[in-house]
Amino acid sequence: MMWFQTVVTVVVIVGLTATALSAVVRIVRGPTILDRMVSSDVLLTTLLIAIGADMALRGHTDAIPIMTAIAATAVLATIVVARYVRRRAELPPQLAEPSEPKGGSGV
Repeated sequence: MMWFQTVVTVVVIVGLTATALSAVVRIVRGPTILDRMVSSDVLLTTLLIAIGADMALRGHTDAIPIMTAIAATAVLATIVVARYVRRRAELPPQLAEPSEPKGGSGV
């Protein structure tokens, strides 16, 4: 039975590592703020799953407050970014994108 637990642990570690690396790549590459936000949610969810897997493997519940704090942070960040994007979409096109002054650089 011990070999089964070892195999499952290795598979979980490899899967979570691949997921986390994919999320980090998407955060870095973007291209939009929404892509980055979804990727950060994936990264935080992967962290929650890793902590939960550790608790299941070791048979403890000491990390539940940490998991709660991470989940609350992810929810709050998602709400903030969603409101930012919505407000930015409601702005007129002239105000949404900063542009160069028409008079030149002034140098």
